[in-house]
Amino acid sequence: MIVAKFVAAVVIAYLLGSIPFGLIIGKLTSGVDVRKHGSGKTGATNVMRTAGTKFGILTLILDVVKAAGAVMLAKAIVGSDILYAGGFFLHWQAAQVMAGLAVVAGHNWPVFAKFKGGRGVTAYFGTLFAICPPAGIFGAEVLAVSALRSQRMSMGSILGALAAWCLMVPLTITYNFPPIYLAYGLAVVTLLVFQHQDNIKRLQQGTERKLW
Repeated sequence: MIVAKFVAAVVIAYLLGSIPFGLIIGKLTSGVDVRKHGSGKTGATNVMRTAGTKFGILTLILDVVKAAGAVMLAKAIVGSDILYAGGFFLHWQAAQVMAGLAVVAGHNWPVFAKFKGGRGVTAYFGTLFAICPPAGIFGAEVLAVSALRSQRMSMGSILGALAAWCLMVPLTITYNFPPIYLAYGLAVVTLLVFQHQDNIKRLQQGTERKLW
């Protein structure tokens, strides 16, 4: 029974992550497939460039909400049950981490959009707002300031994600923040850097697209 709960939490999180709000909003508001324009991604930044700033912001909000919802739902599904696996006792915190990874994967490779989605930034911050609000808020602030000052969303996204994880380190050491969350943050930050390889290359060459 408990295994089924963990599986359900992961599957639901992936399906929620797979809802391509950017693609939907782009088609409904501008009649365009955002995957065929700009970066080719369904994230808020590309929607902003192709459909307009307000629709980009709407996409961002919806992507954050779906990710945060997936993590909170995982806790509700597993509840106080504990799964013993491989010598470890897994409870709702492990379920949240698994759901977080699943919702980010769904956002990046959505089953409802032929596995062509975003880069996972907004989904990651959505999970952080549910798992560790201080880190999520701090990272989002760094992202916003860096992106606005540099006019490069990719730079802001990477710096913001790294800043959020860096704050999680002292929280884990000093305030007994669950280490599993720290491991989760490191795993997703690594994924985000990998997803931004093309952006990093353009940043080095000075040819990265501007925010607006």
